Amino acid sequence: MRKIINSTYVSLDGVVENPQNWTGPYFKDEAAAYARELLFSCGALLMGRRTFDGFSQAWPAMEESTGDFGVRMNTLPHYVVSDSLRKPGWGDTTAIRRADAVAAITRLKERRGRDILQYGFGPVSRTLVKHGLLDELRLWVHPVFVGPGDPDDLLTRKGFAASMELADTEVFKTGVIIATYVPAAT
Repeated sequence: MRKIINSTYVSLDGVVENPQNWTGPYFKDEAAAYARELLFSCGALLMGRRTFDGFSQAWPAMEESTGDFGVRMNTLPHYVVSDSLRKPGWGDTTAIRRADAVAAITRLKERRGRDILQYGFGPVSRTLVKHGLLDELRLWVHPVFVGPGDPDDLLTRKGFAASMELADTEVFKTGVIIATYVPAAT
């Protein structure tokens, strides 16, 4: 069975939204190599609608500047959980309705192939955790406080709780720590 691996940038104060505004100084050679290895080890991308909207607008234009990384982002099969998306328009994209998400993602995991990568942590991620479908959570902890913001900008949400176990860590010279968690044994 394929694994679902979530890769999320987070600040010291728990902010996950708009990482393009605060991760720049920390994305150096080590981070690029790690991101590349992760992307190329996976065979599909799974997203929520907000991540899909951002990626589908940005990545086609970034292919020239990012080389084969951008090509890979644009050509992998994409799966987006959305009730309103009718014509995805970004490469090989399949829309999954929210009501069908758990069953559809379970079937997706059961298919042969490489692991499934999910960027960002939002409603789809919480659904995966709730239903035991998320296999790894890789938090890229950045040594920055972004400051107070909307509760929707944070990793946590009211009513959501889960226990995880630390499986691995990687520390970059920039101070970024990638903490890899797996669901806690129950």
